[in-house]
Amino acid sequence: MLYLALFLGPSATPKLGLDLRGGTQVILTATPLHGHKVTKGSLDQAVNIIRQRVDAAGVGGAEINTQGSNDIIVSAPGAKRDQLAALDQTALLRFRQVMQAGAFAPTATPPVSATPLPSATTSASAKASAAPSASATKSTSRDRLPGALVQATTSPSPSSSGSPSPSTATTGSPSTAPVSPVPSATGSSGNVDLKPVPGSQGPTVQSVTPAFNALDCTKTFNPTQGLDEPTNYIVACDPTQGYKYILAPATVQGSDISSADATVDPTSNQWQVLLNFNGHGSNAWLKVTQAAAKQPDVPSCGPPGGCNAVAIALDGVVQSAPRIDDPNGIAGGRAQITGNFNQKSATTLANVLKFGALPLKLEKQSTSTVSATLGSDQLRGGLIAGAIGLFLVILYSLLYYRALGLVTIASLALSGLILYAVTTLLGHSSLGYTLSLPGIAGFIVAVGITADSFVVFFERLRDEVREGKRLRSAVERAWPRARRTIISADAVSLLAAVVLYLVSIGDVRGFAFTLGLSTLSDLFIVFFFTKPLLTVIARRRAFDSGAAWTGIGRARSGAIVEPKEA
Repeated sequence: MLYLALFLGPSATPKLGLDLRGGTQVILTATPLHGHKVTKGSLDQAVNIIRQRVDAAGVGGAEINTQGSNDIIVSAPGAKRDQLAALDQTALLRFRQVMQAGAFAPTATPPVSATPLPSATTSASAKASAAPSASATKSTSRDRLPGALVQATTSPSPSSSGSPSPSTATTGSPSTAPVSPVPSATGSSGNVDLKPVPGSQGPTVQSVTPAFNALDCTKTFNPTQGLDEPTNYIVACDPTQGYKYILAPATVQGSDISSADATVDPTSNQWQVLLNFNGHGSNAWLKVTQAAAKQPDVPSCGPPGGCNAVAIALDGVVQSAPRIDDPNGIAGGRAQITGNFNQKSATTLANVLKFGALPLKLEKQSTSTVSATLGSDQLRGGLIAGAIGLFLVILYSLLYYRALGLVTIASLALSGLILYAVTTLLGHSSLGYTLSLPGIAGFIVAVGITADSFVVFFERLRDEVREGKRLRSAVERAWPRARRTIISADAVSLLAAVVLYLVSIGDVRGFAFTLGLSTLSDLFIVFFFTKPLLTVIARRRAFDSGAAWTGIGRARSGAIVEPKEA
């Protein structure tokens, strides 16, 4: 069954680690900041941010995994050390007004809903301190921006008439598909003339317009490559909405968010994201929403006023770009993002908002680079070492146990076949296990552990034969005693492997994993192959007679043979 799955799978060879195929590996350790704790949610979000940065650096096929409670391992085959230099930088979550929108790809048409926008309303959240006495505000019907809808959740603005009603909007689930980045173009077109932000020498709307016109988000997923300067105009892609944007300088930072939660709106029974800002963030959020709410909706908008949409950009990639529902802006420091969310998409956006400015500090514990040539040399050396060790075990078995050594050889061969298939299948499964040089060392050490099991069984067997019992009965009497010893010895090895795996990091875990896997294989082989095989062999007359070449002859084992009577 293992080999059927192996040959029907994507590959029949194990997935090799960086030390065997070349590349760069970075081990990052997350430490809490400002009294926060390292939680699973913050660590998972850190992994998503790092994956986005690795993709932006043009590194393909990288593996990013958590290890233990606070370690992140980035393994990038074929990558150079300088390509992964910025992995430990703090994540950059910015809120920027959309200045201009265009098709995700130059030849595509942006997906604009034909349904006119219903009258926008403000609504009181369950968390709001204001009494639920909001009334509807006037708004014109315009083409809707597909995406989340931002609503005020405190201090509703005065209105003309009516009662509050839930707002809805259409959106896709937030997602990011890694695409290899290419440098974005810059220049001057002359069609927009806005001054740079005071104190900034970076790009302006005028200078980034050519790059915006030429941008194809299907090829350049993150044109900023994570260099999201808050005082600059930038060009960004929005895979959720299917747009590309020119974004204004950031007015609200991720550090201005106090909380973000994915909940179900009890009125509409739809998933939503509740967002709360701190004191500084509340004022900044009110200003940017006031400015944006007075502008036309996407895509019928452009500089200098911009659009009625505020983009939430993480490391330069837009996660969501909701329009502002209240024409007076959103006051009170609380907002409600609604749309066609499901639980997964709402939780994803909430995690981006909650952990976008991570309360974590990522510190590099180690960075190792291995060339492809060195990796192949190490693989060859490991295989040679394993072959030498295996040859010595086989030679010892044949010299000392003679024909019984053939049982050892057959058992080791079967164990090798099982371990090869399991290692290969684990490498191409969702676990993504990669075989490293320490892992090969674990297999080599396990050869001795497997041989120890045979020695215990064979010596118990020879003890029974030495006492004068026939081989058939000796096998059955020796097995219970040998079984207890084998289980005890393998349990100690397995416990050591588990403890080493849990407390270690990096390649040492590869050694512990293969050691534990080999120990389990040893138990399986001894119980379901070695013992049944000896039971069959004991029925053979040549073995049962105790011939010297069998390795269990009574005279050779020290059995007392009484002389025959005359």
